[in-house]
Amino acid sequence: MKTFPMFLTVAGRRIVICGGGEQAAQKCRLALKTEAQIVIAAGGELDDELAGIIAQGQAKLHSTDVTVEVFEGAALVFIATGCKGADGALHAIAKAAGAIVNVVDQPALCDAMTPSIVDRDPVVVAIGTEGTAPVLARQIKTRMEELLEPNLGDLAALVGRLRDSAAHHLGPIQRRDLWRWVFTASPRADFTAGRERPAALAIKNAIANGGAPAQDLPGLCLVSTGQGGRDMMTLRSVKRLQDADVIFYDGAFDRSYLEFARRDAERVEAPRDQPIETTSEQMIKEARANRRVVWLTHENPETCVQCGALKSAFASAELKCETVAGVFSPATE
Repeated sequence: MKTFPMFLTVAGRRIVICGGGEQAAQKCRLALKTEAQIVIAAGGELDDELAGIIAQGQAKLHSTDVTVEVFEGAALVFIATGCKGADGALHAIAKAAGAIVNVVDQPALCDAMTPSIVDRDPVVVAIGTEGTAPVLARQIKTRMEELLEPNLGDLAALVGRLRDSAAHHLGPIQRRDLWRWVFTASPRADFTAGRERPAALAIKNAIANGGAPAQDLPGLCLVSTGQGGRDMMTLRSVKRLQDADVIFYDGAFDRSYLEFARRDAERVEAPRDQPIETTSEQMIKEARANRRVVWLTHENPETCVQCGALKSAFASAELKCETVAGVFSPATE
């Protein structure tokens, strides 16, 4: 990556936008979604939208000469005058002030790129292509807009308000299971359907009662990557990997698939010559500790001998087992 993806804290800090036209108005629109103090640096005639924003007190106007002092201490500077010469001169002044600068339509002068944004505040998805393919970024944004329900941010905000209570009543593993349940089971479904109060009550009751309902916590998931490369992984397979607390795989497995997992998920390589019974004992121990366990394989879990043995072991231990098959051609099933 040429750019490092990171969210910048701007609450209570200044964002300076240089320019008085449509491009500057677009950046101002974006900045207004934050809790930053917005300064419009423009000496000429203002776009009607910008003039209205300033008149309403949502931004301050700096109409005199732009000096280093204008940019000092700013969290971010957008330069959008529409004139390359003016943009270059302002860029030099902003850099002298040590500011992080974005110059519209001039990637070579940008310290930071403006991504396509999916806003479900406080849930925010930023999509970037390092300036190479804005059209692709917009296409991905459209897909994400469809995937994330409009009121998902309200659920996330509720969780934020309940985090202290959960930390007081629950241990680390119970909290992780609780939040996983909130975002994958009935609370999220209720929120999506407009039943916010019942969902909130269910979450509060779960915290008071020691954690998520046990029936929502599976023990083992057999995840198959299927045939082909990583781009052939099913969405459900990827989701189970992202939810896993500990992932088991054999020594011949392609480790690149582990990139789908959470960074803090434990990875356990089962030696190829290790009896499957030994592996299943390790997995059952993890599952009984309320950890989500995944067995990751390239094979079809419906016909794989190892998977069959793991299913039997978990059934004997009276633990749940889920199978998520990959994509296979008829010849390999």
